[in-house]
Amino acid sequence: MAVFRFQSTCIESLATALPEEILTSAEIEAHLRPMYERLRLPEGRLELMTGIRERRVWPAGTRPSDASAAAGRAALTRSGLRSDQVELLVHGAVCRDMLEPATASFVHRKLGLPRQAQIFDLSNACLGFLNALVVAAGLIESGQIRCALVVAGENGRPLVDQTLTTLRDRPLTRNEIKPYFANLTIGSGAVAAVVCHEDLVPEGRARHRLRCGVARAASEASDLCQGDTHGADALAMQTDSEGLLVAGVALAAETWQEFSALTGRGPGDFDRYICHQVGSVHRRRLYETLGLDLGRDFSTFETLGNMGSVSLPATLAAAVEAGAVKPGHEVGLLGIGSGLNCLMLSVTW
Repeated sequence: MAVFRFQSTCIESLATALPEEILTSAEIEAHLRPMYERLRLPEGRLELMTGIRERRVWPAGTRPSDASAAAGRAALTRSGLRSDQVELLVHGAVCRDMLEPATASFVHRKLGLPRQAQIFDLSNACLGFLNALVVAAGLIESGQIRCALVVAGENGRPLVDQTLTTLRDRPLTRNEIKPYFANLTIGSGAVAAVVCHEDLVPEGRARHRLRCGVARAASEASDLCQGDTHGADALAMQTDSEGLLVAGVALAAETWQEFSALTGRGPGDFDRYICHQVGSVHRRRLYETLGLDLGRDFSTFETLGNMGSVSLPATLAAAVEAGAVKPGHEVGLLGIGSGLNCLMLSVTW
């Protein structure tokens, strides 16, 4: 088990960038109507089984760095700090522009960040953004840097498009389509946070403190969700959705025990919980297993789908905008990603 304790790190600003184009679950099923008719599947099952009505998609040709830069620009605009104070840039998304160089290099150029800033990518499925927060906070706490910008830009369009093509063109059976189902829940978006030492937070601005966290891994489940490239501009992913749900919730239960002990808080002691946005079934099973009050959840999967590493922090940003997370609230960030990995963080907003 990895334990993190922070004394001086604040999330100084948090912002999202979302595509304008909406892709509904009904539209996806309309594309798959020949398959539905051949397999005698009832329309409406995608939304019924996931709770996802719609998701956003970037225009064709959008790079992850374009999305990350848009969110980074928004976070810097909201920030009381200057862009030339950024000493670290981390791109924590699943999606990357290319294998080399790091996508962070393109984001750095597009934002015009200082040459003295260290830049790199951090990849860990849907946990990348949270992992990047921990890395940035560690460098801040140790005195090596004082300000960081953490970004993530996910473009799910190539995966959804390739999945629709596969399901339309191949004569798959009901069992054979199951590994592709999770792909149809994927959405696109971007998020960014300015993270800094508390002394840099301008007077009069709230100090959103990163408190502590716990991480655990269950790599024996690393074969339950695997993705890779499918040609030059497409993606492929196959998921054992039920197996991933069972293993993921079990790992979350282990992590919660350690997290609760570290924070000294039980299920009723957090004002709000923000978990990774997979869908309604995952959320219900997670909250039931951990004994958490579903009324303290805030979700975005209904209209944004699963945006990978962007989902949890973007949901936190949405909760703040909606007034569901208020200054002084104790917030539990319950992150989980394929691998399997779980990371839970405590934030005093």
